Amino acid sequence: MFGKSSKSCRAGVIVLSLMLGLLAGQGCESPPDSSAVVFEGARLIVGDGSPPVENAALVVDGGRIAEVGPAAELGEWAGAKRVDLTGMTVMPAIIDTHTHLNQERDTLVEDLRARARYGVSAAMSLGRDTRDLSIREEEIPGAARFRSAGEGITSPEPGRSEIPYWVNTEDEARQAVRDEAAREVDIIKIWVDDRNGQYEKLSPELYGAIIDEAHQHGIRVTAHIFGLEDTKGLLRAGIDAFAHGVRDTDVDEEIIELFKERPDVVLVPNLPNRGVATDLSWLSGTIPPDELEELQAGAVEDPEAQAFFAIQARNMARLSAEGITIALGTDGNTPWAPHVEMEDMVAGGMTPAQVIVAATRNAAGLLGLADAGTLEVGKRADFLVLKANPLDDITNTRQIASVYLNGEDVDRSVTGQ
Repeated sequence: MFGKSSKSCRAGVIVLSLMLGLLAGQGCESPPDSSAVVFEGARLIVGDGSPPVENAALVVDGGRIAEVGPAAELGEWAGAKRVDLTGMTVMPAIIDTHTHLNQERDTLVEDLRARARYGVSAAMSLGRDTRDLSIREEEIPGAARFRSAGEGITSPEPGRSEIPYWVNTEDEARQAVRDEAAREVDIIKIWVDDRNGQYEKLSPELYGAIIDEAHQHGIRVTAHIFGLEDTKGLLRAGIDAFAHGVRDTDVDEEIIELFKERPDVVLVPNLPNRGVATDLSWLSGTIPPDELEELQAGAVEDPEAQAFFAIQARNMARLSAEGITIALGTDGNTPWAPHVEMEDMVAGGMTPAQVIVAATRNAAGLLGLADAGTLEVGKRADFLVLKANPLDDITNTRQIASVYLNGEDVDRSVTGQ
């Protein structure tokens, strides 16, 4: 009897131990995921040209997009923070493929932070960078990412900037490429322009050698151009991108065919001043009042500028209609310029939806940013929250409620204004 009773007791102890273990295990389960943030209720523009998602949900976790789609199909995100964006529009952050940023680190960082305040997540400085380029690998809070073409290459241009390589022979041209490849630049920049007859242009032999050498190093080449015939020659030589559109005349059928033979070539129109009276009050509070006053005074009708714009606008619209890839770039160092450029691109004949793709997905592709440009699972959470729909009016990209870069809300306050 004693033995039987002892077995019963031991069995009871075992059962009790198992029950306690289960209860303890329940108590030790990981808590609901509280690091994620669910942005819900907004209209969401993916950035790939697809129709917007109404009443969308965008889940951000660890700086990346963990889920995106209709709110009605949202998975379980217990414990996640919720942000109600009803009535807002969400779109990918803007990417500027053509800038010329400051050289000193402190001023460069401020350039990148200024761009972030206007919704720009990345900017490429194109051809005048003598600085150390290691900043490309840094994640600077509240700042756009930096990409660079290093020092560009041109024929001698006495009196102009001496930063680019001045090359006269194929050996010099190839060595310039090798020097920049050693700096691990993101792209090679060349200028093929006589500057209104002031200089001898980079010859086909020289730009052909540059393109060939760059491709041997796995680097693409982008060209500053002006004329139609130079553009054709560059396409035949294997150019990868253009930092401006054709500016001397309307494009013809031959150049359309050359573009179509190279479907990966990217055109950055970089349109000039439209030459029309413009209300710049949307910049109020973001730049000093005296600077805004000066800009507003210069925003007047200019028939000569209008004619120069018209040529480039027609060419951009024609190439866009033919399916050529268009990306956004602004030139110079004006942080809000992408919003002006997008308005100009629409005025030039592209639709708001096409312009948004140019400023997001296509621009990311040109910069080699595989983790940016569209709002898709796995990509960086770089996006704008807008108070109005830019598909209705592209200038609504200026109505920024907030900017998120790498999942973090950017401080858009400007001191001293």
